[in-house]
Order: sequence, then structure tokens, then C-alpha cells
Amino acid sequence: MKLKGNMKIELTDVNTGGVETWAEENMVTSAVNNILGLNPMGVFYEAGESIDGIKWQSGLLPICPNMIGGILLFSKPLAEQADNIYPMSDNLPVAYASNNVNSTANVARGSMNLTESKVLDNGYKFVWEFTPSQGNGSIAAAALTSAQGGTNAYGSLVGDSTAFLQLKSIKLDGLSMQKQLVLFEAVEMDFEKNLLISITFQDTGVRIRKVHLPIFTIGLNEKLDDTTYTVLEDKIIQTSTFRFLGSYTLYGEFLDGGDGYWYGFSNEGNSSGSAVMMWVKIKKEDYSMSEGQWTLSNAKLMDVGSRDETDTFPERILKCCMRNGYLYVMANNKKGIYKINTANSSDVTLIELGFTSKWKPLCETGTCEVYMTVIGDLIVGGDFQITVADTIIHTQGSFRLNDAATPLFQYKNFLLGWGGSYGSEYRTMYLLTPYLASVNNLSSAVVKTVDKTMKITYTLTEESAKGQS
Repeated sequence: MKLKGNMKIELTDVNTGGVETWAEENMVTSAVNNILGLNPMGVFYEAGESIDGIKWQSGLLPICPNMIGGILLFSKPLAEQADNIYPMSDNLPVAYASNNVNSTANVARGSMNLTESKVLDNGYKFVWEFTPSQGNGSIAAAALTSAQGGTNAYGSLVGDSTAFLQLKSIKLDGLSMQKQLVLFEAVEMDFEKNLLISITFQDTGVRIRKVHLPIFTIGLNEKLDDTTYTVLEDKIIQTSTFRFLGSYTLYGEFLDGGDGYWYGFSNEGNSSGSAVMMWVKIKKEDYSMSEGQWTLSNAKLMDVGSRDETDTFPERILKCCMRNGYLYVMANNKKGIYKINTANSSDVTLIELGFTSKWKPLCETGTCEVYMTVIGDLIVGGDFQITVADTIIHTQGSFRLNDAATPLFQYKNFLLGWGGSYGSEYRTMYLLTPYLASVNNLSSAVVKTVDKTMKITYTLTEESAKGQS
């Protein structure tokens, strides 16, 4: 089956009645085929006791207007490649719409015309409308997306949970606390190699465990509920300088640098003076290590996070993240983010938020919490996002994750994480909903202004391959 899309954009001047029209054809990406054809960790199987799983028939099917039910509009062209299913953060959507009427105050979002939008014999006709105050800006490309992805894209001041559609949470009550900790201390996933990397600090060394999980292949004696994971390698690297600071609460965090190294950081947070940060850098290839201590002049930081392996429940509080060689940590006054060059600790920048953050985790508060994670190259915090250019986007700050301890690990359309709170522990898989189901670059940019309405008619049809019997 081959899909064909045709899009027409009409801008109407509310003062003169003049109409400008653009018409384009699109290419279809692999986004929907990924959802229908991939099944990481058996997310679409009944595997263990699960909660809050999406119902295929009501949540994702029929494909139109659910899996494909929204539209994203961009200020720059998009790469016309089948595997281009998410844009980078230097080209986030400037406007969008879902499969319903926008009754919110979000002016980036338009509405579906429920009268003109309809099922066709061989496809679907979408009609979206934007009032003079909605969707303003320069538009160079459009993409069909999911209904949820067209609601708030990656997040807005109206809401930011719609970007993360919870597919399934598997309860981990059958695992001992020590086995849960291995999963909760994950810092990296290699989906295609069925590997998880778990790192913590114990006694006087960094403990690194490589863990086999049935992600895309399953062994003869394995289950899909994490009870049969296997530790393939368990290595301790002794450190002389690096340690987790603190006494009752141990402050520290390990992160994947994405550059062939794992990094560890520890600080206790400070409201005055200069910040003291312990660090360690470990090469993945051969476990060679360097370590040290930074004194960050006049930097006033929140702690990077904390761990507790001795309490009744596993605890991990993750408050920092890394991107392109820089460590990002919240300022103590919650009004900015410190960006620290891990290769040159004198290179420290305070990125002003422009507001005081609520500084709440992406999940509800509990024994495990995640405050920041990186998706693609976009840093997602509780009520803010940070693009690759370090531009701040203010969002609502609503809860969007199940109990979370780990960063979100991404494979194509899917996001995976582990976490728990006070005895309820889970592995959760999400669908990242603002995907590009199609790519439609305009031959010339459309400039939507406050004196114009915009109507987008997008027809998506199935075409049978000719010459086949």
C-alpha cells in the first residue's frame, strides 16, 4: 500500500477578503510503520501485570484520525527522508492542530473543521482552520502527526503531558530491591544490542554493570517482565578523588555523555559562594578513568541528584542532564540553568529562564524523581524546555511521566524508563507523539499574520500498486 498526500493552504485577509493559495504534495515517513511494526520489550503484548496501557481500538485506531490526526507547521524546511520522524530542537513547530476544536488559550494551536473533515473511500480528508490570532509566523514546512502530537506539540503553557502517551507500565513487584536498583540506576540503553548500562557509586568505587534485557530478541528461558534479566558484566573502578558527597543523603549522579564516555558528578548544592563539584569521566571502550574536583566561581547550584540504596525502597532523584559535552544544573534560586563545560570548568554560563521555575519533577514526587531529561537534542524540564541554541521555552509544568528514576531512553517513536515510589515500581514505555508522519516542504514560505485566517486542507489517500495481481 502506498500513501499519497496533497495539501492546500489558504490565507484569507480579513480586511480585503483576498485569498492566497499554496498547493503541495508530501512524502510519507516511517513513523506509523514503526508503531505498527515494532514491539520493543513486548510493549504490545500482555507481559506481566500492567497498568494504564493504551487501548489500540480507541487510542490509536483507526489510523486516521488517531495515529494520523494532527498537523505540525515549521518555520524551516524538513529533511525529506523516510527515517526523519522527529525534528531537531532548532526547528520546533511554530503552530499545530489536533483532531478536535481548540477550546484552550493556546494561540499556536488551530482547530479541526469537524464538518468538512471526513472519511473518504480510500483515505481521509483533514481540514484545519486558524483564526487571525492563531498560528502566526513564517511557515516553510508541514507534517502530519498524531492527534496527541497536534495538541501541544512538545509542550505549551496550556499543557505538556500530551507529548508522552503512556503505552504500558509493567509492575516490578516480583523483583528484589537489589535487582530493582540495577534497573533504576540505568544511564544508557542500546536497544538493538539488548543492553542496559547501570552505574552507581559504592564504597570507594564506581560500579558499572552491563545488563542483557529481551528488547527485540527473547531467549528460551526469558520473560518480558524484567524478572529474568542477566548481568553480563559487573566491574568496579576504584577512585581516589571522586565520591558521592553527603552523609545521611548521598548526592551524585551518573550520565551518558553520548561521546564515548560516562560521567559522574557530585555536589551538595549551595546558596552562596562558589560551587564544589566532584567529577569522574570513564571511557566506555576500556574503562580508563580520569577524575577531579571543580570549584565553580560564584555558581550557586542545586544538587545534581541523590541516591539511596539502603532504605526500604530504591531511591534515585535525577536533577541534571548532559548535552553536547555540557552539564546542565538548575540554579539554586530556580531562575536559571547553569551550563558547565565538562572539558573546561572555567566555561560556565547561567542561562536565565525569564521566570522562577516551579522546579517540580516530570513525574509525581516520591522516592524516585526525574527533573530533566534529553529527548533528541531538546532538554525537557518540569516547566521549561531548552533548545540546542539554549533558548528557553516556558511550559505549563504538568506531570507527564509515571514514577520515574531514569532518563527517558529513546528508540525511534518509543521512550523507555524505570522508576517507582514507596513500593510501587514500574518499567514504563511511552509513545513520543509529535512525530512526523509525513514531510511537506513548501516551494515558498507562508507568512501567517494577525490580519489573516488560515485554512489547511490535507487529503491522504491509499494507492494500490499498479501491475500487481
